[in-house]
Amino acid sequence: MANEEVILTREGFTKLEQELEELKTVKRKELATRLKTAISYGDLKENSEYHSAKDDQAFLETRILTLEQMLKKAKIADNIDTSKVNVGSVVVLYDVEFAEKIQYRIVGPSEADVLENRISYESPLGMSLMNRTVGDKISVNAPMGVITYELLEIRVD
Repeated sequence: MANEEVILTREGFTKLEQELEELKTVKRKELATRLKTAISYGDLKENSEYHSAKDDQAFLETRILTLEQMLKKAKIADNIDTSKVNVGSVVVLYDVEFAEKIQYRIVGPSEADVLENRISYESPLGMSLMNRTVGDKISVNAPMGVITYELLEIRVD
């Protein structure tokens, strides 16, 4: 993620901003309180509460830096063209083998959530769908073999 832009939906950008704000305000204060309490127990060398809080602090600060970098490099996918698949598009696919429809939203990598049918444009299926149009047949190499879909619909929700 050194110098590359991060493509996000407006919703994803907002969620990352909210997470960053929560980490900088609420979580930092909670950790400061934990550290202060742990330090009051004395002997930091064998103080598991202190070491746990320091580990959590390192994780927190790393996450804050990561989010700041992502937001700084973010490009928001607005004005989505429904004539072809882009980040932010909702696609309806027909799985040829199983004769069923499935719907996905194409999102940035940090927003992907398979359980919510939100797939990254960097995933194998996401890459295969990018810039495709309704009626296109898409074949994707998956661990269980090649899966063929037909693109039935592109929309923005």
